[in-house]
Amino acid sequence: MGKSTHPSQPSSPSFPFEHSMGTEAWRVLRILGEFVEGFDSLSKLGPAVSVFGSARTDPASPWYALAEECARLLAERNITVVTGGGPGIMEAANKGAYQAGGTSVGLNIALPLEQLPNKFQTLELNFNYFFCRKVMFVKYSQGFMIFPGGFGTMDEFFESLTLIQTLKIDPFPVVCIGHEFWDGLISWMRSCQDESFHTIDPDDLELFTVTDDVEEGVNFIHAHLTGEKVAGARLPRFSGSEAEQTAEGTRIGIGPLVKKSRWHEQGQDARDRPGEPKTDS
Repeated sequence: MGKSTHPSQPSSPSFPFEHSMGTEAWRVLRILGEFVEGFDSLSKLGPAVSVFGSARTDPASPWYALAEECARLLAERNITVVTGGGPGIMEAANKGAYQAGGTSVGLNIALPLEQLPNKFQTLELNFNYFFCRKVMFVKYSQGFMIFPGGFGTMDEFFESLTLIQTLKIDPFPVVCIGHEFWDGLISWMRSCQDESFHTIDPDDLELFTVTDDVEEGVNFIHAHLTGEKVAGARLPRFSGSEAEQTAEGTRIGIGPLVKKSRWHEQGQDARDRPGEPKTDS
């Protein structure tokens, strides 16, 4: 048999993970299950503070000791401590709360390199999806204490600022521990984002506070919870329907405003516009 004279057709690209529509639909139920378990388990916590920081922090590090002290002080004020459940700063915070007799929550995440949950959790939840886990941190926390960390810590830091800045959540204290770690970043935010590019307002740098004293940070959060101090004091407050809380802990807000064309303003249907083809109803 002679060879075909037709040019060879390019092969279809192959993907390492191909899922049927049925599989994807079942995945939605798995996601829903994580939300249900999280809401059911955390809704009874009472006042809580999430503590973030590097999983790589050595137990011999002074930052580990500070995180442990921070959590102990929170627990002594009957404030639940919530972490990502892993090692490093997370372990230190869970340990401080656990040994002080407080509620110590770990929101663990499944990773390609398995995360070993620390042993100082009185309530342990496991998540496959980062976005489900992130909702729990925001919905059930009345403050963030943020220690030196990597990309994940920065993610939580900037997400909290974004939600507060855009008024999507009620403002809460965001306390960053350690001038040595944070001052360089804040200097860049001020000189580059504020003064040079004008991508943030000067007041945005007041949405968080930096301190070397964990007791000062804990006292600020406690004062916010008791109403003695107000986080984000310069931000507007709402009392109408736009301030209503959604199930994930954010404000409903006002839907995007769509600029109406002159045809909408005049009440004319698209089918009646000059030059538009008329269609049957």
